[in-house]
Amino acid sequence: MDERLNLAPCGYVTISQEGMLIDMNKTFLQMTGFMYEEIAQKHIETIMSKTNKFIFHTYFYPYIRLYGHVEELFLSLLHKDGQSVPVLLNGKKANREGIEVIDCVMVSMGKRIGYEQEIRLAKKQLEEAFREKELALSKLEELHEEIEEKQERLIELNGKLEKLAITDKLTGLKNRRYFHIKLEEMIMQFEQNKQSFSLCLIDIDHFKQVNDTWGHAMGDQVLERLAKIAEETVRPKDTVLRYGGEEFIVLLPLTNAQEANHQAERLRLEIEKTTWPIDEITISVGVATYTSEDTRTTVVEKADHALYYSKRNGRNRVTHINDL
Repeated sequence: MDERLNLAPCGYVTISQEGMLIDMNKTFLQMTGFMYEEIAQKHIETIMSKTNKFIFHTYFYPYIRLYGHVEELFLSLLHKDGQSVPVLLNGKKANREGIEVIDCVMVSMGKRIGYEQEIRLAKKQLEEAFREKELALSKLEELHEEIEEKQERLIELNGKLEKLAITDKLTGLKNRRYFHIKLEEMIMQFEQNKQSFSLCLIDIDHFKQVNDTWGHAMGDQVLERLAKIAEETVRPKDTVLRYGGEEFIVLLPLTNAQEANHQAERLRLEIEKTTWPIDEITISVGVATYTSEDTRTTVVEKADHALYYSKRNGRNRVTHINDL
């Protein structure tokens, strides 16, 4: 780590997507009282209280996955001697040599008005609890149940929020955000196990004419129906996604170039023979198969190039980049 960053006036840590401490500067170690060897490769939540684990787990992770960054998260770390170390945390996702990590900056916080008010309120509640023990115990039980209910509700809402973030509202298919997540997983599997995979980039032919002639409501119906036909036609292991506008993508795991062409042609024929409430609907398809020379960018560019060839050469056809 750069010496200036190592001695910066704020704590700096790098954690994995799972929360494991990968690296940290001297300032962070001084803030927490630990030696580097004592917490390296340990989960960051091991130096948090239960309350702060809950905040970190139910807010930090979902937010960083959805938006890629978290700003001004107030929480407390546990010092080696057991004392609480309040900090203000900013975090941001980063990519280091193909591995996604999270960089976090932590500024130590002194006494704050809100924090002092919480202490005074807790002290007052404690005094009342001693005076009215039975009432206090009853109240604590109610609060415990309420916290559990809210925690369950928060987890449920986070799950719904995450699902909405990766789902196309119109068609119900997974969206472009999910595509990038899934593509990254398939590339990792390829690098680890050499599991070949392909993808099809699909564009509805003359879709602008559908909107101009029949209106956007009919255009939406075409998109919804095409999405349903695609899901019913592909194999169970394949994933259909809406890439944007009238473009769709089909991810084909464990599929070589020849098999990918066959699957794309099956879908093209199914769309062509379908009876539509308007003029005939057809699709053009560009196919690419991932190789060791590809990246997540180049494989999409290849499929896009093959799609452009299909559209330029009469539409309603399938083109694999290998055939160009």
